[in-house]
Amino acid sequence: MSMLAGSSKLSFTQLRNSLKMTDGNLTTHIRTLQKSGYVAVSKSFNENRPLTTCTLTASGIRAFSDYVSLLEGIVKQAQRSN
Repeated sequence: MSMLAGSSKLSFTQLRNSLKMTDGNLTTHIRTLQKSGYVAVSKSFNENRPLTTCTLTASGIRAFSDYVSLLEGIVKQAQRSN
């Protein structure tokens, strides 16, 4: 999610290589995010080779933003405690 939040779209290969995941593991994660409505997947061809790209949906952007806000709150609370 964080990689997709920082880019308009990423290919399956870019995600796999950056995250150092297996194809099967990444596919499982993408399917889960897709079923949740957080990620949109498009399939096309580039130079006669299959190309799968992923983008965050509006719901995914909102969920990720909420998650980051939650983490920021936890950090602020921890800083006040010290």
